Amino acid sequence: MERFGFVGLPNAGKSSLFNALAGGGALAAPYAFATTDPNVGVAKVPDSRLDRLAEMSKSKKVVHTSVEFVDIGGLVEGAHKGEGLGNKFLAGIREVDAIVFVLRAFEDEDVPGPSDPLEHLSIVETELALADLESVEHRIERKRKQSRLDPTLAEEVEALDAALSYLSDGVPLFRAPLKDDQRAVLAPHFLLTNKPVLAVVNVGEDDLERADDLAAPVRDAIPGADVIALSVQIEAEAMTLDEDDRLEMLDAYALGEGALMRFVPAAYHRLGLRTFLTTGEKESRAWTFREGSKAPQAAGRIHTDFERGFIRAAVIDWEALLNSGSWSAAKDAGLVRIEGKDYVVQDGDVCEFRFNV
Repeated sequence: MERFGFVGLPNAGKSSLFNALAGGGALAAPYAFATTDPNVGVAKVPDSRLDRLAEMSKSKKVVHTSVEFVDIGGLVEGAHKGEGLGNKFLAGIREVDAIVFVLRAFEDEDVPGPSDPLEHLSIVETELALADLESVEHRIERKRKQSRLDPTLAEEVEALDAALSYLSDGVPLFRAPLKDDQRAVLAPHFLLTNKPVLAVVNVGEDDLERADDLAAPVRDAIPGADVIALSVQIEAEAMTLDEDDRLEMLDAYALGEGALMRFVPAAYHRLGLRTFLTTGEKESRAWTFREGSKAPQAAGRIHTDFERGFIRAAVIDWEALLNSGSWSAAKDAGLVRIEGKDYVVQDGDVCEFRFNV
């Protein structure tokens, strides 16, 4: 299960965002360090494709994929030197798959702290980059010495040298033009800024109509990153209501289906995650896989035996299957394809795997 860690200055709205996405459980208070230990929550990933296929198949059970959200305590200047929650804060970030910057863009006299999202972004990026710089400086000389005796370490030393160069200039690694193979080599070092990044710009209720304008400078500052503008407090309040009242509140503020439906697709995209589906009378289920995975690797998400003994996959796009009305009707119409080991699975594929162990 993929883990997304919420990172930001105190009072940016991290705990409220956690409540909006995971359904509550985190203390959201207008003072620093209300969160001292990470809050961890699991949320079902909404997928209307799965729901519609389950209805078609009259499935007795429907299983969505899930993601995990981690509300990490607030970061302050000097965190890399132990200020605030210091090492405890940084350790929490090392354990997540992607970082979600929560950046405040609302004014509130009762809530201390800056309201400029770019100021939040600058402080957070600087602290994470400085923490990574210290980590690389501590490791690189040892790796250089080891590489003199073991030439296979040359690639790792080269990647660490590149990281050191960027971090020394204050550039976090998610901004640096590192090659994919260099990022892969650096992965075992668990550097904070070598993780995928998203940003949530937290706007006030009165600024909903210009939310995208408030988020624009952050999009410009983090080119290529997914940046979402949300009124986190409203979203969190909506999650405390029953479904009818929640939908009515979201509709009143023109917020569509809510934060989860906006956040998860962006989060999946940032991590290179995609979904294939299985459906039948017993169960309809969504399965997460990495973009670019071939059929045996996708089958392995169901069970390792499926990958080890993979023979072939029967595949159809979810919409084509839905339009056919049933798997058997789709087969009769020649819409179900038989694919082999080299087939690259696509998002929204409905699959049946044959294997033999």
